[in-house]
Amino acid sequence: MSKNLVIVESPAKAKTIEKFLGGDYTVMSSFGHIRDLSEHDLGVDVKHGFKPIYNVSTDKKKLVSELKKAAETAEVVWLASDEDREGEAIAWHLFEALKLKKEKTRRIVFHEITKPAILKAIENPRDIDTDLVNAQQARRILDRLVGFELSPVLWRKVKSSLSAGRVQSVAVRLIVDREREIQAFVSDSAFRVIAIFTVFDADGKPVELKAELQQRFKTKEEAHAFLEKCKSSIYSIDDIVTRPSKRSPAPPFTTSTLQQEAARKLGYSVSQTMMIAQKLYEAGQITYMRTDSVNLSDLALGASKEEIFNTMGESYWQFRQFHTKTKGAQEAHEAIRPTYMNKHQITGTAQEKNLYSLIWKRTIASQMSDAELERTTVTIGLNNATEKFVATGEVIKFDGFLKVYLESTDDEAESSDSESLLPPLKIKQQLEMQNVTAQQRYTQRPPRYNEAALVRKLEELGIGRPSTYAPTISTIQKRKYVEKSNLDGETRDFILLTLTKGKIKEEVKNERFGADKGKLIPTDIGMVVNDFLTDYFPDILDYNFTANVEKEFDDIAEGDLDWQKSLDDFYKKFHPTVEEAIANSERRTGERILGTDPKTGRQVSVRIGRFGPMVQIGTKEEEDKPQFASLTKGQMIDTITLEEALELFKLPRSLGEFEGKEMIAAIGRFGAYVRHNSVFTSLPKTEDPMSITAERAIELILAKREADKNKIIKTFEQDADLKVLNGRYGPYIAYQKKNFKIPAKTEPASLTFEACMEIVNAEPKETKKTTRKKK
Repeated sequence: MSKNLVIVESPAKAKTIEKFLGGDYTVMSSFGHIRDLSEHDLGVDVKHGFKPIYNVSTDKKKLVSELKKAAETAEVVWLASDEDREGEAIAWHLFEALKLKKEKTRRIVFHEITKPAILKAIENPRDIDTDLVNAQQARRILDRLVGFELSPVLWRKVKSSLSAGRVQSVAVRLIVDREREIQAFVSDSAFRVIAIFTVFDADGKPVELKAELQQRFKTKEEAHAFLEKCKSSIYSIDDIVTRPSKRSPAPPFTTSTLQQEAARKLGYSVSQTMMIAQKLYEAGQITYMRTDSVNLSDLALGASKEEIFNTMGESYWQFRQFHTKTKGAQEAHEAIRPTYMNKHQITGTAQEKNLYSLIWKRTIASQMSDAELERTTVTIGLNNATEKFVATGEVIKFDGFLKVYLESTDDEAESSDSESLLPPLKIKQQLEMQNVTAQQRYTQRPPRYNEAALVRKLEELGIGRPSTYAPTISTIQKRKYVEKSNLDGETRDFILLTLTKGKIKEEVKNERFGADKGKLIPTDIGMVVNDFLTDYFPDILDYNFTANVEKEFDDIAEGDLDWQKSLDDFYKKFHPTVEEAIANSERRTGERILGTDPKTGRQVSVRIGRFGPMVQIGTKEEEDKPQFASLTKGQMIDTITLEEALELFKLPRSLGEFEGKEMIAAIGRFGAYVRHNSVFTSLPKTEDPMSITAERAIELILAKREADKNKIIKTFEQDADLKVLNGRYGPYIAYQKKNFKIPAKTEPASLTFEACMEIVNAEPKETKKTTRKKK
C-alpha cells in the first residue's frame, strides 16, 4: 500500500485525481455516504440531546472494511470529499467509522479537479470543520424528525403509505397554491388595436410600418367606433425619439441559475442538469457545481481577459466583479465555470458538450463589454382622434457580450413581437394606412411552475440550498404528489375587427389557450395532503418558517448557534402539534359532493380511495352498496363535474368480440386497459377507454402478443413457471414471481433447466425487513 491514502466520494473523481498524483498516493472512493441514521425506529435519541444513532449501510460494510484496511497501512489519510456541508459530513463519517487517528489524518478541499488545485490542497490541509458537520447533522436529524412523526399522521388521517418532508411539503404547497390560483382565475378581455402603414425606405421601396394603439378598448362597440373614426383619419408622425441604451451580461452560473438556463435553452430537467454537471466536474472540466456564489477567482478573471483579447479583441473586454447576494452563501468559493477558459469545447456525450458550452459562454460573456443599442420610438397621431399609435424599433450599435451569449427568460414564448429597425421617418410625415385590426385579447392566468421556475421561487423564498433543489423536485414527483405533465389546453372564440379599403369586417375566430408543456401539476393526493398539513401543521408549511430554519442551519455552520438547542426549540413546538393532530384531526379524503344521480336519485361524490381518486354513487349508510369508478387521466377531484363523473360509470364498456371473445375497455388500479380472453392490454396515455374503437383495441392486443412473444427467450418442460425472458435492462430468469440476474458472459439462450435452477437456488435468501412502527 502507498504511503498516502486519498479518499474521495466517487470513482470518476478518484480516476481523475489519480492522474495528478505520483506513485506514493493511492486514491479510493467512498461512493458517497458510508453511514446514515439508523432505520430502526427514529434513529435519534431525543432525550439525550438529539444524539444521532448512525449505522454503516449494509451495502457499504465490505467497502468500509476495505477502506479501514487501506487506512491502517497508510502513513497519511487524506479526506478529499466535496467542499460543502454534505462533503464535510462524509469526511467526518469516514474519520469516525474508519477509526482514524487525528495525527495521521488530513482534510483537503478544492473547487476544481485540476493538478494545480489538487497539489495546492495537499499543501494546505486543515482539520474537519465541526460547525459544517453539525449544520449537516442538524438538517438530517430535523428532516428525520419531521418525516418520522408526520408520516404516521398521514397514514391514519389521509391514506396509507404516504410520507411528508420539511422542504418537500413546502414545494408541494407552492404548486398547489398556484393550481388553485389558476382554477379561481377569471379571464377578462380587451381589444388590442394594431395598424399597418406603408412608408418608403431610402431606396424608395415601399415597406410596412407596424404600430400599436397606446390604449385598449373594453368592448367591441368601443373598438368598432374607433375603427369608424379611422376610416376618414389622416395619419402623421407627431414625434420621433431616439435614445441610446445599454444591456449588461448576466453573472456567471450558480447552481440554481444553471438549472434554470439549462431548462430554458437545452430542455434539461433539474436532476438531469445536476447529473451532467457532476460528470463534468469529476472529469476536471468545470468547477464545483453546488454553489450559490457568483464570484470568479483572480485566475479565472485573468484567463477570461486573455481569451477575449485573443479571440475578439480588447474592445470586447470589460472587467466585472460580481458579488453574491444570497445570505449564508455557504457552498460559496466560486461560481460554476470551466476550469480552463481557453477550452471552448470538450469531448464527451452530446449532453455534456451542450452543458459545457452553456457554462463557457455564460462565464466568458460575464467579462465582456455591454451591448450598445439605439431604441427609436415613433408616435403617430390621427387628425380626428386623441388616441395615438406607437411604433418602436431597436438597432444594435455594438454587440459586446451579445456576440457570445444572451440569457433566456421563462416568458420568451409569450413575449410581444420582436422589435426591428425602422425605415427613415420624419416629423409631420403623413402615412398611408393599409389596414387597422382590433383583436379581442384575454388576460392570461398565472403560469404553472416548471422545474426551473420552482427552483427560482424556492431560492427567492430562502428555502433549500444548492444541494437540495434537485432532490426536492425528484422526491415530490416520486411520491406522486406532483406530476410533470403536458396539457392540451382548451379552445375559445375571439372577435377580430378589420378595417381595410374603407370597410369594417367582423369575424369570430378561435384559439387554443391553457396549453402547458412539461409543467408541474399537483395530483389529487398531493392536494389533499397539502390541505391537511396546512390546516394542522401551519408552521411546517409556512414559507417564512422554513426559510428561517435554513438561516439557523447557516448560523450553525458559522458557529453562531448550538445545533442541539436549535433542534430542541423546534421539537418542543412540533411534537405537541403532532399529538394534537393525531387526537383531534378529522380524516381527510378530499371529498366533494357533486350532486344527485338522475337515474337513481343517489348522492354522487368524489374522493381519495384506497387506490386513488374515485367517484362514488351512494353512501355506505344506504341499503344498496355504493358504486365506484376511478378518475381518468387529467381529471381532478377539485374540478370534475357531475356530468363528467357520471360518464365514468359507462365503464367497463364492451367493444364487441374478437376471436370469439368479448373485449372490455375499463380503468383499473394501474390505468386504462382492454381485457380480452383474460389478458389485460394497457392503453397508451393517448387512448381514451370511453372512445377507443374495436379496431384500435385489436391493434393493441395483437401488438402486445408480438411483444410478449419477443420477450420469451426460453421455457422449460420440467417447470412451466421457469422462464428466461428479455427485460427492459436485458435478459433475466423469472421463477415463482421473482426475478434473477444472469451472470455476465453467459448466453441466455444456452441456459439449461439445471443451470437456471442453480442460479435461482444460489440467490441469497431475503433478510427480514424491519418496518417502522406506526405511532
